[in-house]
Amino acid sequence: MKKFKFQLETLLKVTRRKKDDAELKFAEASRYLEACRAKLQELIRELQEGQEEFAELTAEGKTVKVGVIMTYNSFFNWKRNQIERQQDVILKATQDKQQKLKILMQIMTYLKSIEQLKEKRRNEYNAELLAEEQKLLDEIGLQLSMRHP
Repeated sequence: MKKFKFQLETLLKVTRRKKDDAELKFAEASRYLEACRAKLQELIRELQEGQEEFAELTAEGKTVKVGVIMTYNSFFNWKRNQIERQQDVILKATQDKQQKLKILMQIMTYLKSIEQLKEKRRNEYNAELLAEEQKLLDEIGLQLSMRHP
């Protein structure tokens, strides 16, 4: 009997490659999201340091020039604006990561169905092989019993 050959082997290989690509894209999206979160934490830390510096400068009734106050105010507004933009970037990165995960899950489901089909076909092939082998053994047994009555 001929060797087992799965008709959809090429599709299986292509789907595995697609799964690998989807895993890489998901990992990239995850790393990018973490980098964006780290940048947000850095911006928040810079804002807090600026606020602490300003608090020290204005503590205990020290006199501060209007220009210095305006500079700090501009800095705080600028940092808050950066933080808001970074939060938007994080939101988009989170959505992108979720989309990549969804694609990966779809490909994995599709791949699993193809692999199950391959396993089913292999089991059918093995059953046919076993039946053919049993038929051959029965014929040999019948021939032997006919020769030796």
